[in-house]
Amino acid sequence: MLVVEDETDVRSYSANCLSELGFIVFVAAEGKTALGILAEQPQIGLLLTDVGLPGMNGRELAEQARQLRPELRVLFTSGYERNAIVHQGRLDAGVELLTKPFTRTQLADRIRRLLDRSLP
Repeated sequence: MLVVEDETDVRSYSANCLSELGFIVFVAAEGKTALGILAEQPQIGLLLTDVGLPGMNGRELAEQARQLRPELRVLFTSGYERNAIVHQGRLDAGVELLTKPFTRTQLADRIRRLLDRSLP
């Protein structure tokens, strides 16, 4: 699993929760580093990324990551209800969003549902 979050505390919290849940976790603070990690770590099956990253935003990161790995599952996080993946109060098709702040249980539930869902 790859966690991409520019806020150090949120990145650490997310990575620690996922590690406690038994996942091998890689972390990055921005998109360029995340793409490098994805290229080097073929076992990563899920990207947990903040929507509001500096430079390359989370949506752009997900698009580029899926060019490298079409089977990659993506869960977006955001502290804002209105962002690049919500339009007229609805998420874009196929987009999964977990609003911050989230608990370990909420994160685990969303990850489980995402991993259990069939790929398109």
